[in-house]
Amino acid sequence: MLESDHWRQRRDVFQVNDYEALRDYLARQTLAELTLGFEEIEEIIGGALPRAAQRASWWDSLRSPQEKMPQREACLAAGYVATRLPDGNGVRFRRMKRK
Repeated sequence: MLESDHWRQRRDVFQVNDYEALRDYLARQTLAELTLGFEEIEEIIGGALPRAAQRASWWDSLRSPQEKMPQREACLAAGYVATRLPDGNGVRFRRMKRK
């Protein structure tokens, strides 16, 4: 299935605005960097991601930090910075440097 077909089929599926499960998942990780596909993230959060999740800006934790978005806040709370992969098929999470 093409990625765009996946999103078209998921449009009517329950979407979540609560990313606590993603935060908790990331907080349990010990890797400095990990990559998750969109389907893996949907499994973690227990629902479909919105179509906006395909955009790099939706994930970029360092872009417009004054704009509070729940998925960004969840990543930051777990100690990770998120960046959508260049191929648009997932998200790379990099652990923030501890002070």
